[in-house]
Amino acid sequence: MLAAADLSDDPEVLRAMIVAANAKTALLTAEVERINADAELRAIAQAEADGEIARLNSIIAAFMRHRFGPRSEKLDDDQFELVLEDLGIAIAMVEAKLDAASSAKARAEKQRRTNRGQLPVHLERVEQLVDVDSKQCACCGGDLHAIGEDVAERLDKVPASFRVLVTRRPRYACRSCEGEVVQAPAPLRIVEGGLPTDALVAQVLVSKYADHLPLYRQAQIYARQGVNLDRSTLADWTGRAAWWLTPLRDHLLALLKRGPRLFADETTAPVLDPGRRRTKTGQIWAYARDDRPWGGTDPPAVAFIYAPDRKSERPLAHLAGFSGILQVDGYAGYNKLGRRNDVALAFCWSHVRRKFFELTKDDTSPTATEALQLIKALYAVDDAIRGQSPDMRRSVRQEQSLPIVTTLHRLLTARLGLVSAKSKLAEAIRYATTRWTGLTLFVDDGRVELDSNIVERAIRPIALNRKNALFAGSDDGGANWAVIASLIETAKINAVDPLAWLTDTLERLARGHSSKNLDQLMPWNFRS
Repeated sequence: MLAAADLSDDPEVLRAMIVAANAKTALLTAEVERINADAELRAIAQAEADGEIARLNSIIAAFMRHRFGPRSEKLDDDQFELVLEDLGIAIAMVEAKLDAASSAKARAEKQRRTNRGQLPVHLERVEQLVDVDSKQCACCGGDLHAIGEDVAERLDKVPASFRVLVTRRPRYACRSCEGEVVQAPAPLRIVEGGLPTDALVAQVLVSKYADHLPLYRQAQIYARQGVNLDRSTLADWTGRAAWWLTPLRDHLLALLKRGPRLFADETTAPVLDPGRRRTKTGQIWAYARDDRPWGGTDPPAVAFIYAPDRKSERPLAHLAGFSGILQVDGYAGYNKLGRRNDVALAFCWSHVRRKFFELTKDDTSPTATEALQLIKALYAVDDAIRGQSPDMRRSVRQEQSLPIVTTLHRLLTARLGLVSAKSKLAEAIRYATTRWTGLTLFVDDGRVELDSNIVERAIRPIALNRKNALFAGSDDGGANWAVIASLIETAKINAVDPLAWLTDTLERLARGHSSKNLDQLMPWNFRS
């Protein structure tokens, strides 16, 4: 609007002022339309982004159901992780597009509301100061004074780098006589006279057996940093370290056998067989302890042993001297152990459930469905008492689980005579009923778990390493694999950094740590 005082008596001037006012009005109208259009576009972009994020989250939820649903709904664990990575990247791309379309104020408000958590206090802090160009007031020219500051912490990474440790050992002699030369002894090392420090050897082992990087890939990574190490050189370091670490694995297994209860499982280990120009199938046997479900104080641990076959004599030899409860899957190779008076076999309900679940996928089997519901009820009882004392667990199981297993046994035995002996249902029923004593051992002993999933989780990294490395080079390679994997996995399940523990342990072994004090070197006794 034009004020009255602004108006002129000259018609030309008045006409020009009207034209200018109309032009300004048109510009303001266009700006309002642009803002409204931008707001509409942002709303459309927001709606599209929300829809895309919802779609990706629904895919994640579906995969999570596969991951945490019944075991038989198998989705490969490694593939599952890759799928989640790709979906996470896709969601981040949508959010980045949305951020780019929003205003700076909206982005700042979003960052203010985002709870990113706290970065670990032990990390080094490197401060950056982002300051104004001038500390004089733009209005009056006076000096500005600080009234506060905004502090933001971001996680940074310094790329891994090599360095050369130069060890100098001066020699001394007397000027007055021709006595012997005096010199400090050379520090003892795992690879005597070789290039690596014990810390580098530990890094190679952890990269291979914890991070699943075969030696040739490690050699490629090192070469990109200008350090050319042949794969055979890395293999030599690994073999020498395995020799030093073997007594520790043997001591670990001896400790496990002294306990009253163990888990056992085995997995294939392809091994190169040069004579036949192909691979043969070896086995890595796993023996694990985890007393946390019933409040036990012994630290969790796992020991792996390589064997060239899967014969029942293997666990008999490995567990010589063990007496107590052995939790296993349904493999018949453990039956010889079970026939010993000092070993009781506890079988795995997860394997029983898997066989009935497979029947429900192909067709509707009322018996399989009923069995699955009863097994689900058993797991619900155990979930409620996890971490309680053995006596408490036994009491609850006697009251709640015993009626369930009684009903299930009655159901299975009644239906077995009504179905074909060659059917899959009959096979699933016989699998359960022929192992019933071992399956129901948990009712009378609060230390027994429903399944052997603890050892199956412990053995999973072996399978991942097998996928990446394809096969071991020899039976000796399989044995070394078992030794180093035992110690690294035991460190991991005790929440101990395997690299820090292994570096310290190799250094102490090289310095002559007594074989009578191997307990001190166990991962759970490590203090960084």
